[in-house]
Amino acid sequence: MKTERESSRVYPGQVNRKYQIDTEANRRFLEEIRENLLSFGHRFPSPGGSSYYLGDDGTPWKERGRETWITSRMVHVYSLGSLLGHQGSEELVDAGLRGLWEELQDRQNGGWYAGLTGENQVMPDKQCYAHAFVILAAASAVLAGRPGAEELLNEALRIYDLQFWNEQEGLSCDTWNTEFTVLEDYRGLNANMHTVEAFLAVADTVGDERYRLRAGRIIDHVLEWSAGNEWRIPEHFTKEWNVDLNRNQDRPEDPFKPYGATPGHGIEWARLIVQWALSTYSKDRKKALPYLEASENLYGRAIADAWKADGAPGIVYTTDWKGKPVVHDRMHWTLAEAINTSASLYHITGKPEYGDQYAEFMEYLDEKVLDHVKGSWFHQMDRHNQVIGTVWPGKSDLYHAVQATLIPLYVPNLSIASAVRAGFLYR
Repeated sequence: MKTERESSRVYPGQVNRKYQIDTEANRRFLEEIRENLLSFGHRFPSPGGSSYYLGDDGTPWKERGRETWITSRMVHVYSLGSLLGHQGSEELVDAGLRGLWEELQDRQNGGWYAGLTGENQVMPDKQCYAHAFVILAAASAVLAGRPGAEELLNEALRIYDLQFWNEQEGLSCDTWNTEFTVLEDYRGLNANMHTVEAFLAVADTVGDERYRLRAGRIIDHVLEWSAGNEWRIPEHFTKEWNVDLNRNQDRPEDPFKPYGATPGHGIEWARLIVQWALSTYSKDRKKALPYLEASENLYGRAIADAWKADGAPGIVYTTDWKGKPVVHDRMHWTLAEAINTSASLYHITGKPEYGDQYAEFMEYLDEKVLDHVKGSWFHQMDRHNQVIGTVWPGKSDLYHAVQATLIPLYVPNLSIASAVRAGFLYR
């Protein structure tokens, strides 16, 4: 009879079962990672509830700003924790909700500040990106049954519909000044991507299908732009929604508006499109099929351009419009999204290459990106997979990483909080 050590031994040419999708060993591995992450983030709330930026060992960096998007992500994450029974999650959700209601909300002009500085000064501007995350946080907190969450969701949707959504265009604008009187000319897809995520969460949580329809309108624009650009998604636009392919060519490492294609976003869009198509056309696979094929094209292009693009494992941050790497650094969130999307595509197509890629990503996560000493995931590494912090020092939040421990386990047609709440594991 084999011992446990002998039965788990990996021989040359074999893949460790803890990396293989849909195995019990992989489920246990994901659970271990998730519990580590949720335990790592317990110190995020400031006294007022807004989220501190977390350092390498989870210590709050109190001198940094406390931003709305990070606070919202933490509310979402610990709402998932609450649904999963992680001890202490309810108190952490309630703290984050208090921060969104009291510290970060602009009671004079409406909406949410971008954040507060370490000296408690208001950060200027009203960001579509941040408001999309407030919606996501509120929807997840509603599912977790937290007090005040439903009121927060209603207010967040009211502000978003009033200030950011453009019904005529079927897209969202990007940034206002603090008073909502001056709208920047810039338009971008990063905020619209997280708007799709938030809108799908709203539709799944409260059953308002207007938001699923809106998500579809955004997706149709993205597919038109990317199909005409060899499936590399243009990120930046003018106020007339004309593509601006050269934006920030002099600042290619910008954390939110980098030059060129961002393969991680192509991967992330692919999964969101799968979710939208399966939920919208649940009874008509033929209508879903073109969107599922487009998702494969987006994912395939991004992986071909970015995975091991310079010889080492990892997904490069950006490429030019021919697929040549520009910023070689590896951001943790790109790996998280690759894990999610490869799992989703494997489950809906059954194609073995997606399962093989998932296993590769899991092995890379274990060997290079997981911090086995201090916890959580390293947020930025260079082309040699050495930890750096030029764009993302420390370990700001848990959102991408925690979702990557859940999305591979649950059905791909539901927002993750709704799937966890319903217990709809993939079978």
